[in-house]
Amino acid sequence: MTSHCGTSRIAGCQFTLFPMSDRFVDIILSSLREVDSSKVWMHTDDVSTCIRGKRVHLFDVTKALFLHAAKTGVHVAMSGTFSIGCPGDSTGDVYMDESSQVMNQAADSLNQSAGCRFSLYPLGREDYMEQIYQQIDWSKTAGVDVSHSHYATRLDGDVHDIFRVLEHCFEQVQQKVSHVTMSFTISANSPSKGGQ
Repeated sequence: MTSHCGTSRIAGCQFTLFPMSDRFVDIILSSLREVDSSKVWMHTDDVSTCIRGKRVHLFDVTKALFLHAAKTGVHVAMSGTFSIGCPGDSTGDVYMDESSQVMNQAADSLNQSAGCRFSLYPLGREDYMEQIYQQIDWSKTAGVDVSHSHYATRLDGDVHDIFRVLEHCFEQVQQKVSHVTMSFTISANSPSKGGQ
């Protein structure tokens, strides 16, 4: 069987939100209620949530959801994978005709520091490390603290800046590489990080 990367620019993100509290159900559900997800297809099950549509809306929804959960003051983590150009992707379950106007500007007023690890995977390219290093170098100019971590790059700073870096890196690489994935884990209010 021969497989090749598709031409569709449908993007997706599969993520799980982890509030470290016995009120985790309420925190997750109330955060989902506060986020406007009208411009993405969304499905949540007992393991994770999958959203699909335009890249701009994936980052808007995931950032807003994380911020609304973190504003509770509870230690919250989110772990997930963004993907675009997957050979097995389908054209269904998408909202590609939506405008690029983001819907969660209310979350812009929420300030929250966090730590994040992310790994970028430009698939099917021999020069994949060059693509990765270009984005790491750019990240160092983007208002976040950047450090090396095993199998990942660490970002520390404001959640808005962290998601801006994630979105920029994903956007830049997908312009050059047809199939790109990016995994991330972001954590806020951790007692082991002095409240970050």
